[in-house]
Amino acid sequence: MNASASTTAPLAQPMRFGIVGMTCASCVTRVERSLKAVPGVAQASVNLATEAAEVAFDGTVPAPTLVAAVEKAGYAVATSTVELIIEGMTCASCVARVERALKKVPGVLQASVNLATERARVQVLGEVPTSRLVAAVADAGYGARPLATETAAQTPETRPHPLAAKETRHLILAIALSLPLVLPMLALPFGQHWMLPGWLQLVLATPVQFWLGARFYRAGWHALRAGTGNMDLLVAIGTSAGYGLSVYHLLAGAAHHGQLPLYFEASAVVLTLILLGKWLEARAKRQTTEAIRALQALRPATARVRRGGTAVEVPIGEVAVGDEVVVKPGERIPVDGTVIEGRTHADEALITGESLPVAKNEGDRVTGGAVNGEGLVVVRTAAVGAETALARIIRLVEDAQAKKPPIQQTVDRVSAVFVPVVMAIAALTLLGWGLYSGDWSAAILNAVAVLVIACPCALGLATPTAIMAGTGVAARAGILIKDAEALEIAHKVRTVAFDKTGTLTEGKPVLSEHVALDGDHARLLALAAALQAHSEHPLAKAVIAAFGGAQPAAAADVRAVPGRGVRGTVDRRALLLGNEAMMREAGIDTALLSARAEAFGASGHTVSWLGEDGAELRLLGLLAFRDQPRAGAAEAVARLHRLGIRTVMISGDNLGAATAVARQLGIDSVRANVTPDRKADAVRALREGGAVAMVGDGINDAPALAAADVGVAMGSGTDVAMHAAAITLMRPNLDLVAAALDISRRTTRKIHQNLFWAFGYNVVGIPLAMLGLLDPVIAGAAMAFSSVSVVSNTLLLRRWSPRA
Repeated sequence: MNASASTTAPLAQPMRFGIVGMTCASCVTRVERSLKAVPGVAQASVNLATEAAEVAFDGTVPAPTLVAAVEKAGYAVATSTVELIIEGMTCASCVARVERALKKVPGVLQASVNLATERARVQVLGEVPTSRLVAAVADAGYGARPLATETAAQTPETRPHPLAAKETRHLILAIALSLPLVLPMLALPFGQHWMLPGWLQLVLATPVQFWLGARFYRAGWHALRAGTGNMDLLVAIGTSAGYGLSVYHLLAGAAHHGQLPLYFEASAVVLTLILLGKWLEARAKRQTTEAIRALQALRPATARVRRGGTAVEVPIGEVAVGDEVVVKPGERIPVDGTVIEGRTHADEALITGESLPVAKNEGDRVTGGAVNGEGLVVVRTAAVGAETALARIIRLVEDAQAKKPPIQQTVDRVSAVFVPVVMAIAALTLLGWGLYSGDWSAAILNAVAVLVIACPCALGLATPTAIMAGTGVAARAGILIKDAEALEIAHKVRTVAFDKTGTLTEGKPVLSEHVALDGDHARLLALAAALQAHSEHPLAKAVIAAFGGAQPAAAADVRAVPGRGVRGTVDRRALLLGNEAMMREAGIDTALLSARAEAFGASGHTVSWLGEDGAELRLLGLLAFRDQPRAGAAEAVARLHRLGIRTVMISGDNLGAATAVARQLGIDSVRANVTPDRKADAVRALREGGAVAMVGDGINDAPALAAADVGVAMGSGTDVAMHAAAITLMRPNLDLVAAALDISRRTTRKIHQNLFWAFGYNVVGIPLAMLGLLDPVIAGAAMAFSSVSVVSNTLLLRRWSPRA
């Protein structure tokens, strides 16, 4: 930058970021002017060649403000995403604090933290060093490290196990030290007084409090330093109060009917129960990620590649596109590619959810991660590493699990004030009981119960664990849900709109009949085949298939007429092959076959006309095509009806053909003669009656998919359709549409149930503790198992299947 720094304040480190959409010098001027108008921006310089802006500040300017300035000028900014592994989080308030710390870093646009996966996803503007993000998290009292790109390729066996041996040992020791303290309490109802001497209770409780429970002190101290609170702080203060009161009574020797009023067992047992709850919670959280770990385990570490005529086993990272990979029977296919030698069956169950092996012959595509069946095959590599279908599937599922649904925003707002409110309630309980009764020991115990019963963990786990379990079992069934928001919206869907061709039908029309006016049906078919010989249109392929293996006559001057058909010259005859509008515009009368055409249309056929456009305009005949309904389509529609969902077909076909298919499948209503560019308008009109899901092929129907509340793409797992809609079906099975809506409803229901229990523990427990009706040990048990109950409820989703 050539500009000098401000004299009133030193300029901050300049921020550099990319600008998208500039084409000329006037664009540069416009962006610079917009950036300089932002308060706090001292200088702004934009380079058209590098498509980058460099901004210097004389104050603090949030990154979103810079983005808004660029967008106001009519351009966009280039952003990137950084993923971090966060260590030390224990509850929802920890999530809020980490997000707040990350958002304060200059250049950060958004930060989303997931308690269940213990990851943070940070969207940054320009080049924000990862070390700066890690430092911000550390200042907030937590640990952070970047999620390296190679982490995604690690198998579950190489990933750090969440149930660390150290934590298990600590739990066992805590139970062993606490049992002698709690067993005498259990004997009291039976008239047995086995209370241990006070000094022995002190010896047993101290290691639990300050060694095994040190994690709560450390995390609580970090929270205090950051000026906030978390669950660990509540636990540390609560148990320390009970322990400290006991030590005071023990040292003072105060007698209470011959017995010292000691509460060592309360503090030790509370800590032990919370450690047990954490252990169970980690174990349960691991179970919610089984589906994604199963997908990760499908990646072979090596591949057998032909090099110099021989097959050499090499690390998977060394395989390149175009390499020929040899796959033996029973092995996993290591790459995406095409079979060039051999034939076999491939088990793709864990990738597409297809339960039966799929036949693979020469020329067929195979997906990395599938299990090769009985035959040895050679595969020419088409994609490796992060570009394989399996890698993209894993990435989509992880993205969905990392994102937050709208309902989580409410939970985050509650969590942000949860701990301070609980601390205030505990202080009021202490003062109220102490001043009212004069029994400060009882006041302390009641305040301890308030601190210990509070359950911010359950609040933080209620939503993300349900999202992880729901998206995981859906992926296992061949249903890819793009993000958590789509999962939450899908449960509201009341109407499902289907594209016809390729969705409700096979998308492979066949020529069912051809009628020539002069009776020479074979000649009619030969002329049509000549016109269609080099076309890739589905109807053209049907004509060629019906013509057989013979070589059609050569056609000259063949050209497509958009929205009408094709025209050309065969045997010096100018011919037209297309729809009725094409004939009408050419002046060819179709009346002689109109009755036959109407009959074909009423029975679900698509009609094309063949006419001669020469010196004499005349009709030669018609061709009737039929696209067979997809297997299981009628059953899939019936299942949607059982879910209380209305079905609609949106088709470009004529009303007769569309209605015939709709009647055969049980579709409620039809929108016919809808051109591709008008499908989005048809979907928007349907949305006036409630949330709408649009089911299409994910490419031709992209505008309609985007216009729907939830777009559902029929994909194969190797298609760009995976990115065209909120939900992608990995195999062309329409039954998965109802299954996708069903798992959405069940997952949303689990989220609501989890939040009910999480809030219920607090709404019921805290008032009971304030009134002195809750023993600290019972409060600790309730707090510890609130998280476990929430996650255990979520795990019930693992039993779901598309046919459940």
